[in-house]
Amino acid sequence: MRQIYPAAGPDLELVTAVLGGPQPAAVTELARLYRQDAVSQDRPWLRANMVGSVDGASALSGRSGGLSGPADRMVFAVLRSITDVILVGSATAQVERYKPVLPAEVWPDLRAGRPATPAIAVVSGRLDLDPNAPLLASAPPDARTIVLTTSSAPAASRAALATAAEVVEAGQDHVDPAAAVAALAERGYRQILTEGGPTLLGQLAAAGLVDELCLTVSPVLAGGTAGRIVGHAGEVAGPAALRLAHVLADESYLLCRYLRGD
Repeated sequence: MRQIYPAAGPDLELVTAVLGGPQPAAVTELARLYRQDAVSQDRPWLRANMVGSVDGASALSGRSGGLSGPADRMVFAVLRSITDVILVGSATAQVERYKPVLPAEVWPDLRAGRPATPAIAVVSGRLDLDPNAPLLASAPPDARTIVLTTSSAPAASRAALATAAEVVEAGQDHVDPAAAVAALAERGYRQILTEGGPTLLGQLAAAGLVDELCLTVSPVLAGGTAGRIVGHAGEVAGPAALRLAHVLADESYLLCRYLRGD
């Protein structure tokens, strides 16, 4: 993997398995490239990490993993290592079979001052989640899974999920993206990483909450009917201008980092 924009950089050795222990120089350099230190004190920083095909598909056979590659997986692990909480939609959590992040899946040196693993926050208006699923039942005490839902969600479902996760209201009839982000910030989560899916990312983008987009362009011509990485979210204020911060290349993959243009 090599930085090709804004200037050519050194080769970064791919690390295909994250097993803890000594941190490779390539991981340290990636963390430097992606770390966001100038976070506003009055609001959190929200980063989105997505992968898409060259023709805009967000998934192959219903899952984003089919578009990924070694470099994308390495950046994926680094971004998880430097975040406080991972924000994900309930459909994506179920389709992609989300589980709590394990210590062996992140780089411990990048988590100084934080719990060993980031918590996961799931957006679910209907609360159609299984309280016995590993994502909820197996989360460690210092990174307990959070369920962001509505005040109108079924009381019985709320009670069942509250035995395994922290259930938080973030809206009345639908989960309000701004309320969800504010609820995470109130709990000390200032660095928020969303991994989608497209519906959630569309809602966050429509609300003007996305500060950064990390997009891997996969060298696949997917065709088919897969949606885009940003789903339709109703009325939007207008297109959000982004500026390109860097581009990394590995074989035919491009790993792009965009920051909000303002």
